[in-house]
Amino acid sequence: MASSDASASKSQYAAIGLDMGGSSIKYALVGTDGRLVESTVNKATTPEGAHPDAVAEVMAQIIIDLQKVTGEDLAGIPVGVTVPGIVIDGVVHSAANIDKAWIGLDATTMLGKVLGREVHVLNDADAAGVAEVFAGAGSKDGIPLKGSTLLLTLGTGIGSAFFRDGVLFPNVEFGHLEIDGFDAESKAAARVMREEDLSWEQYIQRLQRYLSHVEFLCSPDLIVIGGAISEDHEHFLPKLELRAKVVPAQFNNAAGVLGAAQRAMHPNN
Repeated sequence: MASSDASASKSQYAAIGLDMGGSSIKYALVGTDGRLVESTVNKATTPEGAHPDAVAEVMAQIIIDLQKVTGEDLAGIPVGVTVPGIVIDGVVHSAANIDKAWIGLDATTMLGKVLGREVHVLNDADAAGVAEVFAGAGSKDGIPLKGSTLLLTLGTGIGSAFFRDGVLFPNVEFGHLEIDGFDAESKAAARVMREEDLSWEQYIQRLQRYLSHVEFLCSPDLIVIGGAISEDHEHFLPKLELRAKVVPAQFNNAAGVLGAAQRAMHPNN
């Protein structure tokens, strides 16, 4: 994980990233160099039920805690927030493992009022994709690779983010494609290895079927595989047969935080 000096002056802090999940809210400051300030990387417990008001209170406390860590007031530093759901123009349209009160909520406006600063809200998989395309496996020297890049996070489900020449097509849900009569993530998400006690060979067959179908649909030039399973990429990536180049993600648990902060820094990307 890239880092910068946490003792740096306020001017070196460019954004705050908040990555909300059903059980925890990961967070960190990002410097003007676009890198995580490693000593600020932490997480807070998502309040039970994850109601928007309760989550907003926790996020406000996170900013207070970051101010204590840095010794700065961080006033005016923008915030990027991920939500496990579809987000269109700051409004949440679905909710996975969080309170249904998020659905229909203008999260950008609500969180902006509570946190007292500019807030940018995006889907959690899209945020992970932004991190990889602008700073990780989908970039070179911090510049997005030309062509089509698909990020897939293999975990409890399958998250997806699709880019063309670095431009995000938001809220792509390739994890819920129907393949052979099944929801794709019910067969190819990383959790099925544990739940069904699959060998690598058995899981690779399922992943191959899924990725071949996705490749047929959108013809990516590059597929970036994220999620915790990417740490074991040597067990399965070399055995996949695809036209696209397939590589492991560079940022795993930190991807959502970094991508959220980058969106706050560059909202028009």
